Amino acid sequence: MRISVSSDMDEPVARALVAELRGRGHDVVPHGALRPGSDPRWAVCSEAAAREVADGTSEQAVVCCWTGTGASIAANKVPGVRAALCADAATADGARRWNDANVLALSLRLTSEPLLKEILDAWFAAEASEDSEDRANVLHVDRIGRDGDGDGDGDAPVS
Repeated sequence: MRISVSSDMDEPVARALVAELRGRGHDVVPHGALRPGSDPRWAVCSEAAAREVADGTSEQAVVCCWTGTGASIAANKVPGVRAALCADAATADGARRWNDANVLALSLRLTSEPLLKEILDAWFAAEASEDSEDRANVLHVDRIGRDGDGDGDGDAPVS
């Protein structure tokens, strides 16, 4: 699988992430501090990784910043991206299963290497739910990204 990876800092866990993904047989496309000459700002490199998912050049992405929050916010601004900030394996499993998340966001501060492996194990083992309610929620979220209110009619709500 081709996976875009971004980090705003060249931290040991970010390097471990790239090595772990490559060790699992994935083709890794680095962004930010992980690629010399790339803009390392979390908003910029997270957007770049997320855009590759949205345009289909990568199947998934992992975006990282100190808390993981900024990276997830930036990635979620890209239409078609469902980024989930995951601090443990159970959250990663749920994000893939119920939310059909296609971008994993991680905290460089909180994620240890053993925890990273647990999160990745859960992320890759889970598959999107086929439950009609789960699918309806995911479709609703995708419509919000397109028209602002999720009803699919193209006009955002007026306040």
